[in-house]
Formats: sequence, structure tokens, C-alpha cells
Amino acid sequence: MTDFKTPMARALGLGSAHDGVHHWWSQRMTSAALVPLTILALFPIAGAIGAPREEVLATFADPWNAVVTILFLAVMFKHLHQGLQVVIEDYVHHPGRRIAALTASTFFCGLFGVAGVFAVARIAFGAA
Repeated sequence: MTDFKTPMARALGLGSAHDGVHHWWSQRMTSAALVPLTILALFPIAGAIGAPREEVLATFADPWNAVVTILFLAVMFKHLHQGLQVVIEDYVHHPGRRIAALTASTFFCGLFGVAGVFAVARIAFGAA
């Protein structure tokens, strides 16, 4: 079998889309980062469920809890976006629907990610 890749393409590991390895590697890194972040974010989030407003504000005003929660939200929505992108690219075959679905997933993951980070940051900086 003849290999039509240039030596540079073989060295970089790039396929026809020129970003397959990067996307795969990024998805693995976000999933690995989510393991400790989920464990660390679980405690303040679980403690805030059903608590009075003042307790919730005090929980997320703590810098450690705020940073961990913001990191968790940012990495989680990035990982969600990457996973949705793979599913859409694999299973949505109509080009127009694929573009619409990819655009919608990018928009909603970005919107909810930024909203979550903003909400925690607002509490952390005392504006809530």
C-alpha cells in the first residue's frame, strides 16, 4: 500500500482535516482533568444544595471553592463541546443539519459555560 502523506504530515500525525490528533489529545486531557476537578467541586456544590442563600454565598466566596468550581465548569463545558462535536460529525449526515447542530452546540456550551463561570465569579468577588 502506498502512503501518500508527506514526511512532515507523517511526523505531525495530521490526517485530511489536519486536526484529528489535536482534538483527540485535547479530549483526553479534559477528561483526565475532570476526574480530580469533579471530586474537588463535588464537596462545595453538594454542600450548597438546599442551604440558605447566605451559606451558598459564603461557600462560593471562599477563593478555593470558587477557583475549583470555575475550573470545573470551564473544563466540563469544553469537554462537553468536544464530545458533542464528535457525535454530531459522526451521526449527522446532512451538511446543513450538521452545520446547524455544530453551531448550536458551540453556542450553548459557550453560553452555559460563561454563565456558570460568571455566576461563581460574581459571588466570589462579592457582587451577589
